[in-house]
Amino acid sequence: MKVTVIGTGYVGLVTGACLSEMGNHVMCLDVDPAKIRILNDGGIPIHEPGLLEVVRRNVAAGRLEFTTDIEKSVAHGTLQFIAVGTPPDEDGSADLQYVTAAARNIGRLMTDHKVIVDKSTVPVGTGDKVRAAVADELAKRGLSEMEFSVCSNPEFLKEGAAVADFMRPDRIVVGAEDERAILLMKALYQPFVRNRDRMIITDIRSAEFIKYAANCMLATRISFMNELSRLAE
Repeated sequence: MKVTVIGTGYVGLVTGACLSEMGNHVMCLDVDPAKIRILNDGGIPIHEPGLLEVVRRNVAAGRLEFTTDIEKSVAHGTLQFIAVGTPPDEDGSADLQYVTAAARNIGRLMTDHKVIVDKSTVPVGTGDKVRAAVADELAKRGLSEMEFSVCSNPEFLKEGAAVADFMRPDRIVVGAEDERAILLMKALYQPFVRNRDRMIITDIRSAEFIKYAANCMLATRISFMNELSRLAE
């Protein structure tokens, strides 16, 4: 399958590399020329055990490439993964400007059906904002009838074990609300669930909520163990 990953940070680069490892043709886009230069020169801009080898192997095989060309990246992938940063805003809420900018670029340049997949950690309801941004750009072009799909596919990667977590996931959550998108996502992740079906299909908002619930559960467990440690002392 042809896949575009927008963003070559921690989540985007791991996602792109691991999907290419399974035989997909992946194009990773970043607006930072310095990052793309590092990647095209055979390095990686982050440290993650095992990732460099996966990247180099798939670049050599022609399955993984890196670009700053937005038009080229939109044309490439039927699946468009948005894996950009969502830093805290001044009020503490997630800043979605990079997510909506990516969605608008897709709507501005797409010429056929796309499945737009939120991989970034985003608040519940972001899928609706992505859909609205793409629809708005299509309307500006007089292409309101052009079909597209929006999905949520949160990541559950641990730093230091991200490649292993992606290649052998304990669950894959896909939030989608049309059959075409669900079938494409199932086909994409089929190599990762051959031994045991780990895929959970939900609606988009439930998938977004699951990611925040998982993050909160982890924070709660850490806080609980810290409290036990203090009690023990």
